[in-house]
Amino acid sequence: MTDFHETRFPLDISLNGRGGPERRTDVVTLGSNRESRNARWAHSRRRYEAGYGVKSLAQLAAVIEFFEERRGRLFGFRWRDRADFSSARSGGAVSASDQTLGVGDGARTQFQLLKTYGESFAPYARVIAKPVADSVRVAVSGVEKTCGVDFGVDTTSGVVTFAPSAAPPTGAAVTAGFLFDVPARFDADYLEIDVSSFEAGAIPKIPIIEIVP
Repeated sequence: MTDFHETRFPLDISLNGRGGPERRTDVVTLGSNRESRNARWAHSRRRYEAGYGVKSLAQLAAVIEFFEERRGRLFGFRWRDRADFSSARSGGAVSASDQTLGVGDGARTQFQLLKTYGESFAPYARVIAKPVADSVRVAVSGVEKTCGVDFGVDTTSGVVTFAPSAAPPTGAAVTAGFLFDVPARFDADYLEIDVSSFEAGAIPKIPIIEIVP
């Protein structure tokens, strides 16, 4: 992406920010008082407020510098979501069996990193496009493979590519574990900064929104 910078928003600030996933649902109440609900978005979109993570003038200056280099809303960047940045569940360690990417057919060599939420009713598979370098572990039928030998991973798209000689055989489950960032951008072209108010304890507004990579 030419409008995306492969750099991470200051980590010490984002880890103290607030936000999470948003969905868009139309709800209509019928004459019987029953509801008709329709999802307008196929995928969730995350919103964050980085201002909660700014605790010092030095951090505030770092945000301004980051904002200017991104030209406001123009260029995207990586954002670390403190609540959701790992393929593992419940804060456990990453393992090569965390998430299912697909099933081999003996010829297919490319698999997109995915994270699935839920399992019983309507599991949601989220595309992971910004994995953290050197964090991706991959297994085929439960046997972990070697990065750089059996497979490689594009950290700008989240695509895992197997070497032709290592293509997963027919029926073999391909799984992976990883850490990841959220592709995001500023959701404003104007940062209203009042240093005197900040020193008095006011939280600056620094809106961040997830983008489709």
